[in-house]
Amino acid sequence: MPVFETRLGRYETTAFGGEKVRAYVPRPLPPIPPIDRGPLQADLEVANQAVGRLDGIASVLPDPLLFLCMYVRKEALPSSQIEGTQSSL
Repeated sequence: MPVFETRLGRYETTAFGGEKVRAYVPRPLPPIPPIDRGPLQADLEVANQAVGRLDGIASVLPDPLLFLCMYVRKEALPSSQIEGTQSSL
């Protein structure tokens, strides 16, 4: 079977169900040069902690859907003012 190489991966031709098909096979990760997450690592940790706190709070709410509905309505008020319409809760 012929293999066509590219910088990002390769195409392989194979037979499937009696037909010849081409499949793209990407190169394995991590990419070269490796991705430098150093500058973003602190922000990622802060975001993970915030999601964890939100999950913890959501687990003690008596009715999470009621909380969500209230939040969506509260957010709709400033959004409508941005659009130039007047509304109230």
